[in-house]
Order: sequence, then structure tokens, then C-alpha cells
Amino acid sequence: MTRTARSWSPEHPPEHPAEHAGGRSGDGSLRAWLHDLPLLAVDPPPFRPADAPDEPLDLLVSWLREAAAAGVPEPHALTLATVDAAGRPDARVVALRDVAESALWVASGAGSPKGRQLESVPVAALVFYWPQQGRQVRVRGRVRPGDEERAARDFLQRPAHGRAESLLDRQSRPLDETHLSDEFADVDDLVHLEPSVVASSWRLWGVDASRVEFWQSSRDGQHVRLRYSRAEHGGYDRQLLRP
Repeated sequence: MTRTARSWSPEHPPEHPAEHAGGRSGDGSLRAWLHDLPLLAVDPPPFRPADAPDEPLDLLVSWLREAAAAGVPEPHALTLATVDAAGRPDARVVALRDVAESALWVASGAGSPKGRQLESVPVAALVFYWPQQGRQVRVRGRVRPGDEERAARDFLQRPAHGRAESLLDRQSRPLDETHLSDEFADVDDLVHLEPSVVASSWRLWGVDASRVEFWQSSRDGQHVRLRYSRAEHGGYDRQLLRP
């Protein structure tokens, strides 16, 4: 994101593509509309890389808390990117479950597409984006499974309907509405009768913070980029990058 923001206001918003002739993909009017949408039209919080902590996850948690305090909706939402055994990329938005042991933790059923991908190709990339603050954080590293106790604790913190669905372990499978209600009713009853029941397929995955980049926007296009890379001798090397 290197383009500077265009000014706009609620009284004069950018035109909707339907108001242009055509507005279809590949049509010049759609390109013009996309170009006129506001981008990075915020004044970000102060950030001095020289004052950043030695550990990148300390800074990430600080930015996460600042985003929450500023009212950013769902600040713990992140994009999780994986690859399958054939090298085909995939991505989806999930929730951050924890930050511990030099890793960021996400959850998944073992039989889901992301669970299978994390198992077979244990590398991943994460992206947090807080547009109201003009900030994003990128993380890349190897993936490791959490132990059963950690996974069980996370599972029991999920809402009842989420636990019931996870017990069925059918995420991303074709929807068969003829069996949907009866199957869910059975496990929903189980969750309420035995609230400590845990899905054996539930997993927590830790993405090792081997490389973490903090990005903060600037209206003049001189965005600040600070990258942490794990050093061979321990700790992290820090480097400022060009916008």
C-alpha cells in the first residue's frame, strides 16, 4: 500500500460503480471507482522504531491492545495463509487464540482444510490489518501443534454452538440439509448434558514468530516498516525497510 489517501467525506462519498456506465469487471468505470475509494485516510498513532522492544511479540500485543482500545472491530482477527501438499495457496480469516512460547496460536479441527494443510505442510503466514490505525503486522514461520491440554482448554472456551459443530467435525464439507438439523440437535444436547466434553479432533497450532514485520502508514507515502528476523545466536535482528 504505497498510494497516498484521497480525501473524501460522508457528505461527498465516492460514487458507486453502478452509477457509472457498465461497472463490470474490466470496465474502465470500475477501475476509476476502485481508484477513488479512500485509502489510508487516517492519522496513525505515534510509532518510533527506535523505542520498539527487543521482542516482536511484545510489540504485537501492544499494537493489538491499542487497536482494541481505539475501538477497532475484532482486532484479534487475522488472515491465515497456508499451502497444501501440492503447493497451492489458501487463506482465510480466523481469530488469534493466544500469544505464548514465541508463537501465535490459532485453532482448527484436524479434518478441516486448514487443519490438513497445517499438518501436511507445517508453515504459515499471518496478517493483522487495523485500517482505522493505518497498521498491519505480518508474521511468517513454521507451525507446531499444541498439546492436548492446551487444545482442550481452548475448546471449552468456545461458545456452546461452536463446540457442538466442532464435535461433528464436518467443516467445509458439502451441506446436506436433510441431515443438518438432526445431527446438530444430538450433539447440541450432548454439549449441554456434558459441558466438559472435548472434540478429539480439535487442534491448536502455533505459528513460530521467526519473521515479523510491523507496518505503519503515513499520509506522505513514507510508511514505516520495521522487520524482526530471528538471529542464529538467539534473539532478533531488527531492520528498517523502504516503504
